[in-house]
Amino acid sequence: AWIAGLLRGRDGTGETGSYFHVDGEPLGEKNPKWLNDDYVKFIRFAQWRIERTGEGVLGFVTNHSYLDSPTFRGMRRSLMETFDEIRLLDLHGNAKRKEVAPDGGRDENVFDVQQGVAIGLFVKRAGAGADPAQVFHADLWGEREAGPDGGKYGWLAANDVETTSWSELAPKPPLYLFVPRDEALGEEYEKHTPLTGIFPVNSVGIVTARDKLTIQWRAEDVRRIAADFVSRDAEHTRNVFSLGRDSSDWKIADAQRDVLDHPENDRHVAPVLYRPFDTRFTYYTGRAGGFLCRPRPNVMRHMLAGPNIGLVSCRQQSQAGVEWRHCGVTRSMIEACAISNKTREINYLFPLYAYPDGGGEGVGGEREPNLDPGFVEAARHVLGLDFVPQGAGDLAASFGPEDVLHYVYAILHSPQYRRRYAGFLKSGFPRIPMTGDRALFAALAALGRRLVALHLMEADGEDAPGFPYTGPNRVERVRYAPPNDGLPGRAWINRDQYFESVAPETWAFAIGGYRPAEKWLRDRKGRALTFDDLARYRRICAALADTPRIMARIDRAIDAGGGWPLA
Repeated sequence: AWIAGLLRGRDGTGETGSYFHVDGEPLGEKNPKWLNDDYVKFIRFAQWRIERTGEGVLGFVTNHSYLDSPTFRGMRRSLMETFDEIRLLDLHGNAKRKEVAPDGGRDENVFDVQQGVAIGLFVKRAGAGADPAQVFHADLWGEREAGPDGGKYGWLAANDVETTSWSELAPKPPLYLFVPRDEALGEEYEKHTPLTGIFPVNSVGIVTARDKLTIQWRAEDVRRIAADFVSRDAEHTRNVFSLGRDSSDWKIADAQRDVLDHPENDRHVAPVLYRPFDTRFTYYTGRAGGFLCRPRPNVMRHMLAGPNIGLVSCRQQSQAGVEWRHCGVTRSMIEACAISNKTREINYLFPLYAYPDGGGEGVGGEREPNLDPGFVEAARHVLGLDFVPQGAGDLAASFGPEDVLHYVYAILHSPQYRRRYAGFLKSGFPRIPMTGDRALFAALAALGRRLVALHLMEADGEDAPGFPYTGPNRVERVRYAPPNDGLPGRAWINRDQYFESVAPETWAFAIGGYRPAEKWLRDRKGRALTFDDLARYRRICAALADTPRIMARIDRAIDAGGGWPLA
């Protein structure tokens, strides 16, 4: 309890530095659990001891997530306020981020762990001024013990603080990053509007705690499971569904009570985007700690109240050396790993429309655009167009909420945007530049509209693969055979059956942390594909094949409009 209070700025005697605040304001994190990691508590304790002593040196070898994760921005700011000098040697080796050395070589951890590691040296001198700490950074890449210099172990044994090539950083709000970045480009990027500044109503996706129970393939499966789930006592149910022990945030008895209290099956059986192009069903009541662990009702209800569309994205990217690709669209609620399940890549939903409390089917006319009024006014001013609150405008005299969504979706799919701001997209929500060129806005909105239609499966792509051989259609062993000797690429589902003419680029195309053409099949291992399943997979591949071509057209439109940065 004491260290939990200290993390929040309370040491039992008065107020002190808080990791849950930054520049006097609460972090506002919906899930700040990483700040409760033990290594964070030890750093905070040591910092507190040195603050009381008035001088000292802290040296720790720890998890390196605190260097750049947005969740740790209050921690970074607090450390800068306490110490006079901070030196950070990032040893990398993060298997979860799939880190690779800058030269493309192998990067290994100095320990037998998956989490990347950093050495942190924090110095407080007696009588020093109140200025924020000078912050220095260095990287160490490569194998653990290999090569002419003995790898990371050899380098560490041969060097010290004075022989390390440090780069001085200038951490700035709002993130106070402890990693290098291009400050000139950073200033340009910070001028753009974050997704949260465009779509103010948003949240992470739902968390079920028990996917195998709560997420089902079909609506009728959900009804059957829900009825069976409440038909016996909790302990019997635990054994029948192999649910294991209760956790602090999900208990069988509470989940059963939730279903019994909400028996209207048709009303509560709802679709949910579970993975890219993979919509499944769940029993949704909106009660936290019920059938679903965290249902996020304040946001998800807008996807249930009437027709809607939502943007899906992530707040940060944990994979190193991989181009940012963390965006999608949905007509339904989303699960928290809908487009990525990588460490710390929790998925957020941004509904385009917000419904009044208690809204249900038939209240579509009452919905309002979930767009920040300041953003709308700025866009209206620079474009010289009137804003219509529903649907799309004609883009000659007016624009609407759907034009904004389509424009944003196009920007997020620009390869130039992803490369230009790669270092910034790793931390914080993507920021969207707003063009004042009406023709460019219209061109990008049109391309974004086409992408949205493809990704919602509301339009067909051009290159759907064939499925030439009849058989059981059972997914047994998924593998890909690239084009060879005149044969097209094939996505095999068993020994005898395959989808034909699946291009390597389609098979490898990634959305967030997944490769949909591969994952969609692997998730159905052991199942026989129905006629509708076969048709849907062919449409998925066609959509994935069209996407890179549209992305290239987005860049060409931007180049024709004057290139980056957008004006």
